[in-house]
Amino acid sequence: MRLDRIGKVFLASMIACSAVAPAFAQTAYDGQWQVTIVTSTGSCEPSASSTLVVADGKISAAGSNVSGSIGREGLVKVSINGAYANGQLNGNSGSGKWNGASGGIPCSGRWQASRL
Repeated sequence: MRLDRIGKVFLASMIACSAVAPAFAQTAYDGQWQVTIVTSTGSCEPSASSTLVVADGKISAAGSNVSGSIGREGLVKVSINGAYANGQLNGNSGSGKWNGASGGIPCSGRWQASRL
């Protein structure tokens, strides 16, 4: 379902970006991250997990409609195919909330991330 795709894209984009960042552009949150998304309301998949890359604080994924960033203070803001996530990273972990839809029915939940 859509949540599974959202989770995989979100995670993959965080990971892929940090692997290609030049050394001078690295931020404290660049690198590979394992992200787990859990649905609390709606008809999206109950949970999804993926690995993402962050590079120069940017979150993206090749071939996917993903855009987002992680600020210096660890604030996460991401848009993935019409779904949105925000939250906070601190050191090697983080969490936040997300909302989107599956089959036109709204769903939402939480996400957790840990650096690999």
